Amino acid sequence: MLHNSSPQDHGLSRPALSGVLETALIVEDVARATGFYRELFGFEVLAQSERLCVLNVRPAQVLLLFQRGGSLKDIRLPGGILPGGMDARGRSHMAFAVEAEDLEAWKRWLAQKAVGIESIVLWERGGTSLYFRDPDGNLLELATPGVWANY
Repeated sequence: MLHNSSPQDHGLSRPALSGVLETALIVEDVARATGFYRELFGFEVLAQSERLCVLNVRPAQVLLLFQRGGSLKDIRLPGGILPGGMDARGRSHMAFAVEAEDLEAWKRWLAQKAVGIESIVLWERGGTSLYFRDPDGNLLELATPGVWANY
C-alpha cells in the first residue's frame, strides 16, 4: 500500500523506471480489435491467443488487447504464475504521441479508414488532441507536443 512519505524512506532511494512498457485495453472481440489496430496503425502482432493479443507499438512499447472476462483466473506458465483478476467494465482511454506536422495526414488517414473524429482540442500549451473511438468504444487520442508540461 502506498503512503505519504519521502522518496528516501528508511535510507532507501527510489529505484528508477525506464518508462511504460505495456498498456492494456479490454475488448469484446480480440480478433476484431486486433484487425482495427493493425489496419489503422500498422502494429505488428507479437503474440496472440483467444484471450489476448500483444501488439508492438514501437520498441519497448506494447499494447495488450485482453478479451473481456478472459483474464479472471491465474494462468500457470512454465516460468511462474501470471496473476488473474484483471478485467474492466466500460470504456477506457489511451493516447498516442504524434508530431504536430503529421496531424493533418492522420486526419486524412482516419477519414480514408472511415474512422470518425469525435473531437479536436487545442491546448493552452500549444498541443492538439484528436479524439476517436475503436470498435469497442474506447476513446483513442492522437496528441501532439504541448499537451502536457512534460510533452
